Amino acid sequence: MTTVSPTPDTTPLTSTITSPQAEAPAPPPAMRLRELAFGAAIAAAVRTAARLRVADALDETPASAAELALVVDTQPAPLRRLLRALCCYGIFSETPDGKFTHTEMSRLLREDDPHSLRYISLWCTEPWTWDVWPHLEDAVRSGTSVFPEVFGKGFFEYLHQDGGESAQVFNRAMTTSSVQSAQDVAELLDLTGVSSVADIGGGQGHVLASLLEKHASVQGTLLDLPGVVARADARLRDGGALADRVRIVPGDCREEIPVGADLYVIKNILEWDDESTRRTLRNVVEAARPGARVVIIENLVDDTPSMRFTTAMDLLLLLNVGGAKHTRESLVGRLSEAGLRVGEVRPVNAYLHAFECLVP
Repeated sequence: MTTVSPTPDTTPLTSTITSPQAEAPAPPPAMRLRELAFGAAIAAAVRTAARLRVADALDETPASAAELALVVDTQPAPLRRLLRALCCYGIFSETPDGKFTHTEMSRLLREDDPHSLRYISLWCTEPWTWDVWPHLEDAVRSGTSVFPEVFGKGFFEYLHQDGGESAQVFNRAMTTSSVQSAQDVAELLDLTGVSSVADIGGGQGHVLASLLEKHASVQGTLLDLPGVVARADARLRDGGALADRVRIVPGDCREEIPVGADLYVIKNILEWDDESTRRTLRNVVEAARPGARVVIIENLVDDTPSMRFTTAMDLLLLLNVGGAKHTRESLVGRLSEAGLRVGEVRPVNAYLHAFECLVP
């Protein structure tokens, strides 16, 4: 990077800022509540760092705010203020001579990191989110989505008609999340005795592709909305490495599931609202033969290390579509109500659980 003359605001932060978790005592309750009340500030700081690609600009060599500002096209002094705030939360770290280095969290904002959360960070802080959060009181009182009242139309209608860049961020975030969890799912599921797998509402089919790559004798079907499966994983489309073992079916699982399989996988689609959850599960039971396996994979708002993230997403679901993240109890209730026989519940990773079920 090109080095420029330091700006006046170059006094190094204290070592407490450099390594807050290791050296600073926990703040007292009153200060912690103040910090939480200012939570929007750190969310905005994470979003700004992601949009400016600060993490991409910083390599393995410590760099000053002035050096980074040249790369990301900002003013040095406010960039340093941004980095100072992020360092307080372990996102970047400052050296005693006033330069900045990566931390485990800041690397996750790099687009080239295999576990990148850049697009997830952008999705959670998209412009529409700032418009609906102030209406959380209304949603808690009514128990329904506030999105139509705020924007004049439903969430997905808005996203695809008016969302513009936000729709692209949503697609990238969902793809990133699916790709990262697909291998975990493939490692978890035992496909002994399974000759066919159906990925229901499976998006672009990353989970299905990972399963088929691991199990060479298994056939697969991907079912999702026409516009979604049109962008299916290249491995599944014509000419792809797995294409001869895959059937791609455009359709809405809430309306019909015209697919027979030994194993049905349903991941992260039972959270929008109770009625669509009931219809989807009913359709699976009607389509499946007796004895077929159904594996439901969801985030839970209890008994998980991701409790803070998942409960926040639960509130955002309430705001935008009137949906909810499940507890273990509520999901078992929905599955049993649909007629499925619920068996073992196992963690997939730190934020997903798999519910093993059988069609009676």
